[in-house]
Amino acid sequence: MTDTCVSGDEIDFDPFSEEFFRDPHDIYRRLRAEAPVHFNPTHGLWSLSRYADVAPGMKDFATFSSAEGITLDMVLDPEHTKPSVPMIIMMDPPDHTRMRNLVRKVFTPRAIAELEPMIREIIHTFVRQLPTGAFDMVADFSTHFPIEVISSMLGVPAEDRAWLRELHAVPLERRPGETGMRPEARQAIEEAGRYHYELILERRARPRDDMISRLIEAEVDRGDGVSTKLTDIEIAGFISLLGGAGAETVAKLIGTATVLFADHPEQWQSMRADRSKIPGAFEEVLRYDGPVQYDLRYTLRDVHLHDRTIPQGSHVLMLLASATRDENAFHNAGRFDIDRPHSGHNLGFGYGIHSCLGAALARLEGRIALDALLDVMPEFTVDRTGLRRATTTNVAGWTNVPVQIT
Repeated sequence: MTDTCVSGDEIDFDPFSEEFFRDPHDIYRRLRAEAPVHFNPTHGLWSLSRYADVAPGMKDFATFSSAEGITLDMVLDPEHTKPSVPMIIMMDPPDHTRMRNLVRKVFTPRAIAELEPMIREIIHTFVRQLPTGAFDMVADFSTHFPIEVISSMLGVPAEDRAWLRELHAVPLERRPGETGMRPEARQAIEEAGRYHYELILERRARPRDDMISRLIEAEVDRGDGVSTKLTDIEIAGFISLLGGAGAETVAKLIGTATVLFADHPEQWQSMRADRSKIPGAFEEVLRYDGPVQYDLRYTLRDVHLHDRTIPQGSHVLMLLASATRDENAFHNAGRFDIDRPHSGHNLGFGYGIHSCLGAALARLEGRIALDALLDVMPEFTVDRTGLRRATTTNVAGWTNVPVQIT
């Protein structure tokens, strides 16, 4: 076994660089080919880029722990402290198992299916409000409806939803080279946390038919055989996670889909002619250029891969967006193809015990949005000069996608 700096480490893979924010897929290709186990000495970070390593690693929670943090600022920012609110994505079993079994009850396939009329009405309302002829797909559309959907489910008053979306977005923003949160990001987290906590107190006093009220009533076995209710802090952690992750991923996916279909108009027309292709098209967007770039893990033992040793106690980036473009896992992986017969697990919404609880909801939202857009955009182009990349921690996509309907 070799030690930490061998051939391949000269690849300058920096997840805070302008190159990474602009388009990381060129460097992902180099990592898969030349350095599948990469070490960045500047940040002390290891990275896994191949599907055959990332997928089993995401399932192996006994080796790769989530409890030390799941984003880079949690481990690299000297001012960062562990959240005071317990987050399910930062738990290992058995705590994770008990919490997930509980919250899964409000995300059953039946529960999601029952939400479809509400989701469809929200999305079509925003579609009807789009300017005629030209608009910004992200700024005018995809940024808005996901937070409206998740906020409606939670029971957030309508007048607070746009403000909450802005609060959730601030902590994710990064400038190239910026490894930690700005003071305004910490302030936004605290402000959103206080709001959620006060809303929970209100629902305890006056329950309604919403997710917060159901979480208040749910009971969890904490391992001693005695069922107890969730605390207000635990519920606040869960709804903070939903509000942020649920809004960002779908918003970025629709923006990315628009750019991809502008590059492949024949596939847009194929989907228009056969709407049964929509689910497969959503999966292909998620595989080819999904928003979540990586999940961070912490090694609980030494890991030996490809003649290298990742020491116990190391931080490891599981490069999900690289793994789903791995040529050894997906045929013609670098080709966007909505008719692709999918093989292997699509890692776009995570994998293993931390696979996204809201994945079914995100897929439903995405399918309904694409179907609605096919009606209002039979043919379109994207103004490339107006495209703007997002610079956010571990989430990629566009902040602006100007569309011209032709």
